[in-house]
Amino acid sequence: MSTGLPHGAVPKLERPGPLRERVYEALLELITTRALRPGQHLVESELAGHLGVSRQPVREALQRLNTEGWVDLRPAQGAFVHEPTEEEADQLLSVRTLLEAEAARLAAVNSGTDGIAALEELCAKGEQAVADDDVDLAVATDAAFHAKVMELAGNVVLSELAGQVDRRVRWYYNPVARRRGTRSWIEHRSLTGAISSRDEQRAAEIMRAHTEHTRKTYHQREES
Repeated sequence: MSTGLPHGAVPKLERPGPLRERVYEALLELITTRALRPGQHLVESELAGHLGVSRQPVREALQRLNTEGWVDLRPAQGAFVHEPTEEEADQLLSVRTLLEAEAARLAAVNSGTDGIAALEELCAKGEQAVADDDVDLAVATDAAFHAKVMELAGNVVLSELAGQVDRRVRWYYNPVARRRGTRSWIEHRSLTGAISSRDEQRAAEIMRAHTEHTRKTYHQREES
C-alpha cells in the first residue's frame, strides 16, 4: 500500500538540527495528525521521496518510532503505523485525567490575569475553528489550551509527566474532535471561569469531567 499522504500534509524540513531528528519529528507529526493512519504501510523509499531525504534517516526514524510504540516493524513485511488497542487508549486517557485534574486545581491557585486572558483567547480561537469546521486547528488549539493550563499550574514535575502523554492524547483526540465540537469548548469556558474564580475544587471537577467525556467519546467513536 502506498503511503498516500494527503496533498499539503508533508511538513517542510527547514528547522535547524540533525537531519535524523527532523525526519523523526516530521514522521511523528504525520502520525499524530493521522495523515499517516493507524495500520498504514510505511515504505521507506516513498517517505524519503516525500520528505526530500535519503532512506537512511527515514530508516533510523522508523526504528526510533518502533521503540516508542508509534510504529510496528514486522519481519518480512516492513513498517506499519501502530494500531492502538482500546485498552491502550483507555489507560493513557485515564492517566491524562489524573494529571490534568491536578493541573486545573493548581492553575486555580496560581493563575494571574495574564494567564486567564490567554485561556480566554484560546477558547475564542477554538470556538472559531469549530465554527469553521477546521478540525486540524481545533485539535491544535485544544492541545494549546491544555498546555496552557499545565503551564499555569506551575508544577515542573507534573508538566514533564503530561508532556510524555501529550502527543498520544492528540493522536486519540483527532478522530473524535469533530464529534466533541462545541461541547468541548463550552467545557473549556467553564474551566476558565473556575480558574479565574480561584475555585480549586470546581476547576478539578470540571477538568476531570471534561477529560472523561473525551475518553468515553473515543470509545464510542465507531458507534452510529
